[in-house]
Amino acid sequence: MRVLHIITGLDVGGAELQVRMLLQHTRHDAEVLALYNPATVAGMIQADGGRVRDLGMRRNTQLSAVLRLARLLRSERFDVVHVHLFRACVYGRAAAWLARTPVVVTSEHSIGETHIERRRMTLGVRALYLATDLFSDVSVAVSETVRQRLVKWGVRTRKIVTIPNGLEFGELAFDPAKRVETRQRLGIPPDAFVLGVMGRLDAAKRIDIAIRAAAPLLGENRKMLIVGQGADRERLEGVAAEAGVAGHVIFAGYQADGVAMLSALDLYVSTSAQETFGLSVLEALANGMPALFTACPALDGIATDRARQVPDDVSELRGEIAKEIEAWPRPRQAVSEVIDRYGIASVAARIDDLYEGLAQRKRLLRRGIPGARNRERDHANAQ
Repeated sequence: MRVLHIITGLDVGGAELQVRMLLQHTRHDAEVLALYNPATVAGMIQADGGRVRDLGMRRNTQLSAVLRLARLLRSERFDVVHVHLFRACVYGRAAAWLARTPVVVTSEHSIGETHIERRRMTLGVRALYLATDLFSDVSVAVSETVRQRLVKWGVRTRKIVTIPNGLEFGELAFDPAKRVETRQRLGIPPDAFVLGVMGRLDAAKRIDIAIRAAAPLLGENRKMLIVGQGADRERLEGVAAEAGVAGHVIFAGYQADGVAMLSALDLYVSTSAQETFGLSVLEALANGMPALFTACPALDGIATDRARQVPDDVSELRGEIAKEIEAWPRPRQAVSEVIDRYGIASVAARIDDLYEGLAQRKRLLRRGIPGARNRERDHANAQ
């Protein structure tokens, strides 16, 4: 089958990296199209040998892009269109309908209680999402939390399948040599305790809470490492300066080698107000370190002493960090249940199975075979 993943952009982020991994592990002929900004992740996909297309949108409201995309889909005769992120959902699903693409799948990565991808859930945003959802066969929720939010928002239950994000656990394992090299490069003492945060620097991640909580505990042999780029960096640097720990909070910016950064840490902290999955926490656990988090739906039902949920209160979080400092050093130990549940190979296979099942049931429906629609619903529920 020919599959086109359509995504808003390809800067570094959880959804973007997830698309890259799906391309690496799919058994179908798949490529990706960015509406605009084919940035860092586009280069990664191309280095893997994958194909990246750029629709070249120049503004958020560019209706002509729907027609251009529909022409592309029609001429290339894709069997499946798989859309990711809000703007790609709106443009991609409408274009796929115009092009009469046989199967259209939506992955919902970032729907919160009040925002979808840092966009407030206004009536207009909801109307656009639900209107174009009519052109999608199935919505893939990356967690049970996302499924519940989609239902609450108005997506029909029978159209939702829960398939989690996947991780390449073998590539996330702790690397002692990279730990030494990374600490040397960043000026961190080899025997220092380092807590850290990784990901897009966005106000919704509330990294300022982690800085304020850690500040009184930092010093010459206790550092905080913040890895990532984003609009919130300047404000966060100000928070560190105001707390008097600018010399002990290291802003590393974007780093291509995530394993090196994870290996340099001793404790991972996530203080997001809302999470639809919690990928960064799972990556930290895969690297073998303990983690503290305020929200991580991916860990629902997984009992482990390597990760625990903490309040989003500064003083209480400080107490939890202090406990980890006191217990340090802890042996590097991955959580086997996380690996079993979220391995990317099995997740990609489930996505591929979904494509094939939907395509088969569409063929049965076209032939008018009795019960085909019920089989489609049963297949989605079985996922």
